[in-house]
Amino acid sequence: MSVLLQKVFMVPHLVTALNGPLLELEKKILAATPAIERWFRLEWQEHTPPFYCSVDLRNAGFKLAPVDTNLFPGGFNNLSIDMLPLTVQAAMAAIEKYCPDAKNLLMIPEHTNNTFYLQHMARLMQIFRQTGLNVRLGTLSPEITKPTEVVLPDGSSVTLEPLERINNGRRVGLHNFDPCTVLLNNDLSTGIPAILEDLNEQSVLPPLHAGWTVRRKSNHFAAYDDVVKKFAKLIDVDPWMLNPLFSKCEKVDFQKDESIERVATAVGSLLSKIRKKYREYGIKETPFVVIKPNAGTYGMGIVTVKDAKEVRNLPASVRANMMVGKDGLRITEVILQEGVHSFECMNEAVAEPVVYMIDRYVVGGFYRVHADRGVNESLNAPGAHYVPLAFAQQHALPDMHAKPGTAAPNRFYMYGVVARLALLAASLEMEKTDPNPEIY
Repeated sequence: MSVLLQKVFMVPHLVTALNGPLLELEKKILAATPAIERWFRLEWQEHTPPFYCSVDLRNAGFKLAPVDTNLFPGGFNNLSIDMLPLTVQAAMAAIEKYCPDAKNLLMIPEHTNNTFYLQHMARLMQIFRQTGLNVRLGTLSPEITKPTEVVLPDGSSVTLEPLERINNGRRVGLHNFDPCTVLLNNDLSTGIPAILEDLNEQSVLPPLHAGWTVRRKSNHFAAYDDVVKKFAKLIDVDPWMLNPLFSKCEKVDFQKDESIERVATAVGSLLSKIRKKYREYGIKETPFVVIKPNAGTYGMGIVTVKDAKEVRNLPASVRANMMVGKDGLRITEVILQEGVHSFECMNEAVAEPVVYMIDRYVVGGFYRVHADRGVNESLNAPGAHYVPLAFAQQHALPDMHAKPGTAAPNRFYMYGVVARLALLAASLEMEKTDPNPEIY
């Protein structure tokens, strides 16, 4: 094991699930590594990766699959500092695609006073400043009417400034600051603000239709389904090993019995499909379904069920929670997703890997760890903590002589491959939902 990986694993003790079908999957991925990397290179000739992205993975031992793909990632401060040089290189490659002579970068954060989130923004500013850019933060918050310094938990600070339309209203920027590129780190859950519309002279990254005003998780996983079928054919595996089954329900009101019954029926149908796959592979675990908003983040409005009856018998308090998402927005559409157990533990607490990418490059990740959650529950909840992972050798071929399932870089390579499949799916998703498709 490399010195870098020894640092990562010196304090927390990781127990990971790599056995049975997943061990066979790892063998096939390692054996096909040259073909896999060539396949990705060809795909990226046809499609443009999102500017940045994070992917939540779950490792059940019998399958490894993404369960969420975030196009406005919010945890760069949780990545290993050892990966910073690689992150800077990836950021430089990403910026050069859109503005080769870029000088000024404007970053737009979420509406929040959360100083831990702003530490993430400070890390992003550090990354892009090391690419040679002048970087400033412009906020959509109406409460910020003048430059405002915010002190962060680590003792550093960031300055938030009010956004302005400049150059006779044709561009967006700050007082005495005209950016070439605008980098959104705001998921636009509450809608697309007028100040960001019709910016034909500037690149806005990710594009506005990547926000939850337009984006739907079901669209993403439909694109992922297409991607993983092609990939699974390449390495000759069952796509289900890498893919959570899903369906969606629209026009849902969790206060109405008719809506509850429709969701329960859909859950029952999905569970039947999962049970069939479990029988096929002799899996003894109990299948489950995760019900979550089809738009939005922050782990809100999520419920796990093992039987359709549980949906029909949801307590009134749970129904009420399922109706409201981020910023108090009403939830009327849900995705029903095959639950993927997480049989990875760190210091006896359930853990799941989260992989971060800029452009088409994996730049690191972390384990999300939650001591109070079970193997079939969402870990994206208050009480979670993060253990950084350095994805050493991510861009080198794995050690073909190492015993599969024992070498940490092999596991990370698998994580990186599956995360990049989700990244490619996000690219296809953006193409299909783009109001101006001629740019692709």
